[in-house]
Amino acid sequence: MEKNGIILPDKVRKELEDTGISLRGKFSSICIYCRGGRNLCGKTVCPITLKALALIKISKPIKIQNIYGSSPPSVFVGRFGYPKVYVGPMVPPFSGDTVLMDLPEAWIGTPVEKIVEYRYTLLRGKSIASINDAWKGNRLIESLHELALSERPVDSEVEFEKPPSGNIYLDDNSQPFGPSAPMKRFKVYSIPSSNRKIEKCYYDTDLLSYKAVWELYNSGVEVSKIQRAFSVGMFGIKKNRKLVPTRWSITAVDSIISAQLIERIKSYDTIDKYLVYNYNYMNNIFVALLLPQKWSFEWMEAWFPGTFWNQNTLQIDIGGDFEGYWGRTTYPSIGGCYFASRLATVEFLERIRRQATALVLREIHPEFPLPLGVWFVRECVRRMFTQKPKVFEDLKSALNGLSNSLTVPLKNWIEKSEILRESLFQRKITEY
Repeated sequence: MEKNGIILPDKVRKELEDTGISLRGKFSSICIYCRGGRNLCGKTVCPITLKALALIKISKPIKIQNIYGSSPPSVFVGRFGYPKVYVGPMVPPFSGDTVLMDLPEAWIGTPVEKIVEYRYTLLRGKSIASINDAWKGNRLIESLHELALSERPVDSEVEFEKPPSGNIYLDDNSQPFGPSAPMKRFKVYSIPSSNRKIEKCYYDTDLLSYKAVWELYNSGVEVSKIQRAFSVGMFGIKKNRKLVPTRWSITAVDSIISAQLIERIKSYDTIDKYLVYNYNYMNNIFVALLLPQKWSFEWMEAWFPGTFWNQNTLQIDIGGDFEGYWGRTTYPSIGGCYFASRLATVEFLERIRRQATALVLREIHPEFPLPLGVWFVRECVRRMFTQKPKVFEDLKSALNGLSNSLTVPLKNWIEKSEILRESLFQRKITEY
């Protein structure tokens, strides 16, 4: 079978034809020459084949229109058609302890194939809802709220209007999602135990949503669980509660928490030396330079030729965004990864009770098989700041240490970086 210049292996092609799975997306010219079987891009596993095989693995359970399984728990709110959007549960076609299938905080160290399997095994039921249904309420929304409140997997039943179909999409922010179909009926059989902290904020209809997010974070609730509840409109003044598309809720929660932490760290002294942190994972290099100056932040990414978002050039493509001491007023062009990395960075500064100017860099090498979502950035930067840093007394030696941790030449970063250019070329008032 050929789609957009891709020919899948014969076994995969036949099974895809049997299950009716389609492929969508844009692919570079190298894929035309490779056709999924020659690994010309350097990846050990073709990302298209990887997703297709994950879908095939559950092809038999999705031929029927009624499934029973244990939701991790997991919910999804779409963004297309806003303010009327698709909402629904995500349920695998089996029962048991499925909590890991929707807990990104526990995924570092898990093979990428397993993460994709987690996501593609969750079948999505879809029903149209108005964003205001979050406070107006209906049977489906109440059931989704029950899911988001649960501490453990929830036995659920979904009846679809037709067997779920799987489409493979490649876009800038998608993480793998499973087959979906319009939903006739959704039933929750039992809630093992509710998260009392989320429950408290849910029933407090006078508590502002950002305060609920901050309160839950401070009480130790995982960010992904806060994001899930935020998405189905469980926080805020009752008549202001709205459904929030899943993609937007992830960024909103990262932004809210990190903004609160930034205000807190501004009262701390600055670090007294230059620190360089490094973490390599899944053919990504994460590096941070902390400078002994007041808070400012920059997140930058370097996509190598042959990676997902730099398939058609021979040059390394670098992009990023910056904020000074007083923050920023516009949405970062680099997207949700900016806030995910900012949260992980300011969490570390809060732990050490210091403030700093923080430059956080990421190199994405061609062997990285496919984008996994902004959770990947958040968790990798968190892991990076648990490593032992290299300590330097001055900027020059710190830049040498930074350069030694990267494969992209330092001059390429300097050309694009606000923090590096200001540190190198702008004189400080303390020099006079």
